[in-house]
Amino acid sequence: MCLITAFTLIILGVLLYTAFKLGIINRILYKVDQNTTQHGGELVAKTLKAHNVDYIFTLSGGHISPILCASENEGIRIVDVRHEVNAVFAADAVARLSGKIGVAAVTAGPGLTNTITAVKNAQMAESPILLIGGAAANLLKGRGALQDIDQMSLFKSICKHTASIRYIRDIPGTLKKAMHIAQSGTPGPVFVEFPIDSLYPFHLVKREIGIKDDSKSLVQKLISLYLNNYLYSLFAGAFVEHDFNPLKPKIPQANTNEIQMAAELLSKARKPVILIGSQATLPPTPAGDLIESLQQLNVPCFLGGMARGMLGRNSPIQFRHCRKDALKEADVVILAGTVCDFRLGYGKVLSRKSKIISVNRDKKQLTKNSDIYWKPTLAIQADPSSFVVELAKALKGFSGSQDWIEQLRAKDDAKEDANKKKALESTEIHLNPMKVLQTLDKILPDNAILVADGGDFVATAAYLMRPPTFGSWLDPGAFGTLGVGGGFALGAKLVRPESEVWIIYGDGSCGYSIAEIDTFTRHELPILSIVGNDAGWTQIARDQVVFFGSTVACELAVFLFKLFFN
Repeated sequence: MCLITAFTLIILGVLLYTAFKLGIINRILYKVDQNTTQHGGELVAKTLKAHNVDYIFTLSGGHISPILCASENEGIRIVDVRHEVNAVFAADAVARLSGKIGVAAVTAGPGLTNTITAVKNAQMAESPILLIGGAAANLLKGRGALQDIDQMSLFKSICKHTASIRYIRDIPGTLKKAMHIAQSGTPGPVFVEFPIDSLYPFHLVKREIGIKDDSKSLVQKLISLYLNNYLYSLFAGAFVEHDFNPLKPKIPQANTNEIQMAAELLSKARKPVILIGSQATLPPTPAGDLIESLQQLNVPCFLGGMARGMLGRNSPIQFRHCRKDALKEADVVILAGTVCDFRLGYGKVLSRKSKIISVNRDKKQLTKNSDIYWKPTLAIQADPSSFVVELAKALKGFSGSQDWIEQLRAKDDAKEDANKKKALESTEIHLNPMKVLQTLDKILPDNAILVADGGDFVATAAYLMRPPTFGSWLDPGAFGTLGVGGGFALGAKLVRPESEVWIIYGDGSCGYSIAEIDTFTRHELPILSIVGNDAGWTQIARDQVVFFGSTVACELAVFLFKLFFN
């Protein structure tokens, strides 16, 4: 009797599984309207709209047309670029400057492979972006369809999360989850793949699948049955009422004990220093709260990445040139979103005598290279900006040493004076680049945004120029990517239309995104560019000539950019 019961249960299980795989259960649960003109692209648009997405950056393709058209109908601005990589760079800039998720949508195959550098750049810069990609229909994957490749494998290593749509009803939930992951913890890019049959209306998908309603042979009937079940399963439950509301991101916060331990260390410091990195500019803490807390603490600050400009041009607690000296003497150092990678000499610039408080959302970045050159006194996996705000609250009445500030100010001012003298040096033929950049720095309005895209010329700009406010400096970040200029400027001008946006180009890097001038023109976005035109990859040539006595592959032709821009 028990064997019969077990056997019956097994048979029932097999039948249920088969019915599920064939879509029969879904056909019973959901009625599919064959005459509906609704499509999956509308669900994408509604989900993005509910997440306050204002822009989708794209380069057109048939795989994603339903998304673009539906999103435009929802009031989302579609911004089409000349190369897919710049769609992702623009989405990255939007994420950095708006605090929202940046969105790019590109077609299948080469459309997606063109974005890979920008996606990796966003991963290393900790920018929350959603990359939407077209794909071959699920039925045709691996069968030689146009632009069909294994896209998921390409993006798994460079994205926080990847997903592929199998059923249209899953679109809202899949997108919500992806955007939640992108903005939670350490932000980063996510990728959602949309097979083409998950986006178009029922009648078009049916036509493309090639279902024959008048099948005669047994084989044809079985094929039609399978295809019909696939089609109905694909559309089953697609257009029922969905919840499009965003999921709240999960942000790690320092606990009371960690704040108290950090407060005790800082309160006893005579020569403290705070290094603020890009991660400290992330939501949810408003930039104004972070700035106010830093001013209250009155501790010397060095700003890097997106934090550049946060304290304005002439803050009494901000220093730009004497970081190495300051870190040698500092008794307490707070790394607020700053990582001990190549930009900090892998930690070698930190003194063994210093008490170091490291704060980072990412566990790996929190203690990077601590097993070699440095060791944190206190490592706190938390949001850096929230940490600084809570630290200031715990240290009401505390103010850093004014003598220490004046000591560092004297060194900083001496370096500024030396730079001014260099800028006055005459040149035989061309302009003195230091003079050019110092002059530009003087005339910039307070709402200017500087986009850094280059090597030698941009390195000089980073050294000399003083970004005027929070979010006024955009550079690629740790990946050091050339070619961000056009995309970053595009996103920046859209988010802050009142700002004067400048791209600081090298003449080499300019070649990567110069075609986006057409995009600026078509979308009526006035963007300014300055090009360091020295006819070469000079940053590379400097060492190559010394080491190997050759300029091979480092020379460019002298190009009259004014003719091109006109």
